[in-house]
Formats: sequence, C-alpha cells, structure tokens
Amino acid sequence: MGVIDKLATSLNRRDETANQELAQSIADHADRLAVKELVDNLTNRNKNIQSDCIKVLYEIGERKPALISKYAKDFLALLESKNNRLVWGAMTALDTITLEDPETIRSGLPAIVRSTNSGSIIARDHAVSILTKMITIRKYEKTAFKLLIEQLKTCPTNQLPMYAENAMRIVNDDNRKTFVNTLSSRTRSIETLSKRRRVEHVIKKLG
Repeated sequence: MGVIDKLATSLNRRDETANQELAQSIADHADRLAVKELVDNLTNRNKNIQSDCIKVLYEIGERKPALISKYAKDFLALLESKNNRLVWGAMTALDTITLEDPETIRSGLPAIVRSTNSGSIIARDHAVSILTKMITIRKYEKTAFKLLIEQLKTCPTNQLPMYAENAMRIVNDDNRKTFVNTLSSRTRSIETLSKRRRVEHVIKKLG
C-alpha cells in the first residue's frame, strides 16, 4: 500500500487513529519518501486527502521535526490557503519545526502573524508558540518579542492566560517591564475570574 492508501480517508475511517499510526510509522522509519508524497498531496483535488496529509505531517513533526523541516516554505505557502484546515494545520507543522529552521520561519513571520486574523484559535495558538520559541534565539529575539507583545495586546481574553503562562520563560530583565505592563493593561477586560487570576498570578510572579 502507498502512503495515500493508508490515510484515514482512503480507509473510510472517520477517526484520527489511522493518521496518527501512519505518522508514528513514518517517524520510526525516518521515511523521507513518504514525507515527500504527503507534501506533494497537499494540493490533491480531494480536500479530505489534503486534510489527512497535513494532519500526518504535523504529527510527524511532533515526533521527529527534522523529517519535515525542509518543507517549511511549503507550509508557509499554505498560510495563504482559503482552506482553513490547511492554514491551521500548516501553522501547527511550522510550530513543530521552528527551532529546526528558524531562518526560514523568520522570513515567514509576516505571513504567520497575518494568519492570526483568520479566525482560527488553533492558528493563533501556534503562531504565539512560534513567536515564543523565536524569542529564545538571540538573533531574532527583538523582532519576535515585538510581535508577541502585539498578540498579547489583541488576542481574545480567553487565550491570554495561556499565552502569558507559556511566555513567562522568555521574560528577562530587558523585556520584563514591557511584558508585565502589557498584561496589566488587559486584566480589567478579563471577565472570567479564574482567567483573570491566572494573568494576575503571572504578573505577581514576574514582579
């Protein structure tokens, strides 16, 4: 059986187990030909196959990012797709390979940030994760931090606590004031008490 024949759609499966098992097998065997076939089929006329391919690819990325990192530009191109499933799937894949190919990710930051306006929470979640990882690389720290702050200023309040907590690790003496002030400016707008307290906890912990 070829790789496409093993996708959930080809097997008439509605669950994701087949795709996850396929990703595990490809990762275990470092099957680069299978990865290429999946990438080639991201433009398949069958949208279900497209969706399964991007699913398997980012599952591979979570297990062995080096296997899919050479296709960073292909994933960036998908951010312009009208198919929202491909957009957030590509963003998920990019998140897994950020530290494998930060230079390509840096060139794609404008597209990554634009995609946060697509309306997909998943796309925004992974975009913020990408920015947080990029800040850990000195070469890209200032650019990525500025973009992260913009996300913290504009993201839905429901997502703010998670973003704040996940980004705590990148706070240092140089950016602490800006980070804390940004969070403080939004606390009053957080209606859910538990979420507001999470943000306030981050602020307090950072001093």
